[in-house]
Amino acid sequence: MAEVPYRFERTDEARALADRYASLEAGAETDDEVSVAGRVMLVRPMGRLAFATLRDSSGEIQLFATQNETAGFEDFSALSLGDWVGATGRVVRTRRRELSVLVRDWVLLAKARRSFGDKWRGVSDIETRLRRREVDLWVNERTRGVLALRSRLVSLLRRRLEGLGFVEVETPMLHPIPGGALAKPFVTHHNALGTDLYLRIAPELYLKRLVVGGCEKVFEIGRVFRNEGLSPRHNPEFTMLELYQAYADYRDLAELVEDLVSELSYELRGSTRLLYQGRELELTPPWRRATMAELIAEATGTPADVHTPVEELRRRLAAAGSEPLEAWGAGKLLLELYEKTTEPGLWGPVFVMDFPAEVSPLARRHRLDPDLVERFEPVVAGRELGNAFSELVDPDEQRARFDAQAAAHAAGDEEAMAIDEDFLRALEYGLPPTAGLGIGIDRLVMLFADLANIREAIAFPTLRPER
Repeated sequence: MAEVPYRFERTDEARALADRYASLEAGAETDDEVSVAGRVMLVRPMGRLAFATLRDSSGEIQLFATQNETAGFEDFSALSLGDWVGATGRVVRTRRRELSVLVRDWVLLAKARRSFGDKWRGVSDIETRLRRREVDLWVNERTRGVLALRSRLVSLLRRRLEGLGFVEVETPMLHPIPGGALAKPFVTHHNALGTDLYLRIAPELYLKRLVVGGCEKVFEIGRVFRNEGLSPRHNPEFTMLELYQAYADYRDLAELVEDLVSELSYELRGSTRLLYQGRELELTPPWRRATMAELIAEATGTPADVHTPVEELRRRLAAAGSEPLEAWGAGKLLLELYEKTTEPGLWGPVFVMDFPAEVSPLARRHRLDPDLVERFEPVVAGRELGNAFSELVDPDEQRARFDAQAAAHAAGDEEAMAIDEDFLRALEYGLPPTAGLGIGIDRLVMLFADLANIREAIAFPTLRPER
């Protein structure tokens, strides 16, 4: 086999040629010479003629080779599915109306040494698709579409937030202590410092320190890591948009969320009315706002709130099929009851408002009920898209909340937070009234690409090791 060249000078992509020569009639030839490159997805030798479908990142075009005009015709006819080639020749349209490049010269750019699946059926086995994404992307157009949608979604979010005056920042991924969310962290070791560090479970505490420093509107889009199981909704590493806005509360961010999501829907899907997993979904603002207690009562037919006796909440949770732990208070029991009986049935969109203070150590107490906090989760199609609250700004109360979390951790709760002295010191410099929001990018992709499993929304999801 001839040596593979170091580069190939391509003049045109497939889609650009299709647009430029859309009016070229059947059987017509041009004197326009172009060079194209991509992967061969089909080869059809036919005696003195051979046809190949060439796919690049923009689309497909046919290569038309003849024994008289094409150098290395026999080798061209013997190309395999998946081979990369570059080809130069004139633009023509065959009698069967296929826009083609009549190949004069061509070069093999890479040989496919492994089977590339079937041109027509693609690759359908889910494990093969997820483990061999490089194959999945070439043979399954839908996978490429999801990747393109994800890129556009992130770009649209950035533009919209920048237009609202938010500044994009980057905060550390290696944290000296885990914090910013209730989750079990991944731990690693820094050799030079001789200390353990944690992959961030959220950028929250660093972003709020920036607000203390005078950055009134900040956001970050980046990976976070949580040492939890795999499910259709969870991947141990995922992408989060997190933002903070000074002088705002959680009601302001509810308006921002419904505006952002509805605008994304219009830009990505052309409408705020979607069909998700076969069921209609209307995303036009305003979305419904309802308290957690109201939604539990609607779903179960029996009232329950953070003031309901603990033993009654335990009984109801056990009846719903969950084993409550002895250390759980009314707030934790209420949250578990909501997640067990109510959340899966919420089609929405709906803002689930006013969470128990017990399960919200970084949120500000509700102005009308100190046993609650000003927190909401936007729920769309039965799953939460994110989390937001009016931020706790009192350093003394924040220390008390951290102390309670540390006690819970000592009692065996691996998801409880540690005491972050750096953050507490920052709060002592003064944090103005502030609202914060986190939205899962992967779950937005699931929504707008009509995906039931988060692994389909991620280019390379976490998978169990192959045996």
